[in-house]
Amino acid sequence: MFSRLREDIASIIDRDPAARTAWEVLTCYPGLHAIVMHRWARWCWQRDLKWLGRFISHVARGLTGIEIHPGATIGRRVFIDHGFGVVIGETAEVGDDCTIYQGVTLGGTSLNKGAKRHPTLGRGAIIGAGAKVLGGFTVGEGAKVGSNAVVVKEVPPGATAVGNPAHIVQKDQARQREDATARMFAAYGVTPNGDDPLSSALHGLISHVAAQENQIQKMIVAMKAAGMSCDVLPELEKFDPAQLNKMVE
Repeated sequence: MFSRLREDIASIIDRDPAARTAWEVLTCYPGLHAIVMHRWARWCWQRDLKWLGRFISHVARGLTGIEIHPGATIGRRVFIDHGFGVVIGETAEVGDDCTIYQGVTLGGTSLNKGAKRHPTLGRGAIIGAGAKVLGGFTVGEGAKVGSNAVVVKEVPPGATAVGNPAHIVQKDQARQREDATARMFAAYGVTPNGDDPLSSALHGLISHVAAQENQIQKMIVAMKAAGMSCDVLPELEKFDPAQLNKMVE
């Protein structure tokens, strides 16, 4: 138990720039307290002490503001940051090294007893503040769910889910490697350059227009060189893709 506790504390210090000392984390981090009490509750739950497990979970909710059903499976080095309002359902599975922020719900959409009703988070997944992940599907390893997203379908490994309902943004492998080396941790499921699908689409359209304009200029030069006349239109303001890209960012 104490080795797992030391591991949890070291993980929090590594990921949270506000954490200064192990004593501060041990005494002042409700996410750590909730995880420790969940281990007690789950120990009871697995030994058919169902009421005692639920009671420990109930006490933990009152002390920390975090509700974890004793039937839920929580991996190693899971970090619940701030944590108030987090709800983790009975059949949820949270993988190692996951990060969950305040107001997150890992909820179910089925009322069938004994069924897998709640989501599974793969190793290293990050769930941003206020996000709702609803259903018995998997959020893949290293995936991110942006703040206030509502996710009702599977998120592939390394992808990002944003919006309501959530849109899946799949990164290419080169971008994943670049992000992995540029950062060790993405707070609130957000990276510096976004993964915003609307922004990505606008950047793509601007690049396409710039390429088309360049091709048209080459065609006009070739036509003039061949002696073909071209109607001269009133000159428009010069297209500046760099300026448009800055405005989108």
